[in-house]
Amino acid sequence: MADLRVMIVDDEPLARAGLRQLLAELPGVEVAGECGGGAEAVTAIERERPDVVLLDIAMPEVDGFDVLEALDPADRPAVVFVTAYAEHAVRAFEVNAVDYVLKPADPERLRAALGRARERLAPDGGGREALAARIDELVATLRSREGYASRLLVRHQDRLVPLPVEAIDWSEAADNYVRLHAGGQRHLLRETMKHLEQRLDPARFARIHRSTRRLISRRFCSSMRGSTGFSGVVLTAWPLAGL
Repeated sequence: MADLRVMIVDDEPLARAGLRQLLAELPGVEVAGECGGGAEAVTAIERERPDVVLLDIAMPEVDGFDVLEALDPADRPAVVFVTAYAEHAVRAFEVNAVDYVLKPADPERLRAALGRARERLAPDGGGREALAARIDELVATLRSREGYASRLLVRHQDRLVPLPVEAIDWSEAADNYVRLHAGGQRHLLRETMKHLEQRLDPARFARIHRSTRRLISRRFCSSMRGSTGFSGVVLTAWPLAGL
């Protein structure tokens, strides 16, 4: 009887087939499903609730890090990254003690990674929360190397779609979420305003006041500097009624 349900997420059919074959040879492992893209993976993970996800990183439109950021950390399964990333990224995995398998997957390394995942998922393993924290640190580290975000992943009609940052008019904090306003539509993003502000280019977005919990596109702002040295931004147009 299988005690470990594993989902495969990779945009390459041959890579998925290879992983599926390796998993079939491991005792106690059941393939809970497979996905060829990040957007469908988020839906499938939330529906099937696998124990472990073998997650490719470099996928078009919605990559592996997007998938993790879209999932509720409290319900996130254990993750083993499947990657062809360069050496500097692999070092980041090792520093953060996050499991990874290099393509093409080595059977023994995959077996060992799933064994560690099984230990963390055990009732007395105590590793799920620690693993989630390490993965969040890893994602933040590698995201910072990519520079400022060019798009954000949002839900639209029960689907995950990329939203270009230039389409955002303004955003506001909503507890541990951020509400994005873009072209008359609203999107709820699962991250804090502090984290979002770090991801967005300050040349594109600004706080209109230091204490405000809103970021405004600089399309609606202009810089101001007073004779006493005061500097700030002022609104030159209203991006939306009710702001």
